[in-house]
Amino acid sequence: MSIKKVMLAVGTEDEERTERLAEEAIAVAEPAGAEVVLTHVFTDEEFDTVRSRLGVDETSEGSTPDAVAERHTTTRALSEALTEAGVSHSVRGAVGDHADEVVEAASAIGADRVVVGGRRRSPTGKAVFGSVAQEVLLSSPCPVTFVRSAS
Repeated sequence: MSIKKVMLAVGTEDEERTERLAEEAIAVAEPAGAEVVLTHVFTDEEFDTVRSRLGVDETSEGSTPDAVAERHTTTRALSEALTEAGVSHSVRGAVGDHADEVVEAASAIGADRVVVGGRRRSPTGKAVFGSVAQEVLLSSPCPVTFVRSAS
């Protein structure tokens, strides 16, 4: 199976693992000449907060999930790393449940691989708080590369 499209799932908490996420996405996409689709998923509350912090009027053209995702610090840093590596990429934004939106976006773009970040959690922590990465691993329409935080 050749890899033509890699979806790099980005969330608001991924700022601390930007470098590692970029490295993994590049390691998968570059040798295959694949395109990376940076997909930043916001909850409703996160979207409103980020849009407000960016000074974007909610009625303007710049208030779409795609436009807000393109301006988000984490997405910009990942985009710069991909550009420096010469990896073709685009940015998408989505608003909703993190895991559901990641899985839906992977299906919609026909992703051959999903790269998702997360942190180490105890089994109890996963049961109590849930795990976006775990849900993506279990529900993704394609193989998933999990990038764990260093801490």
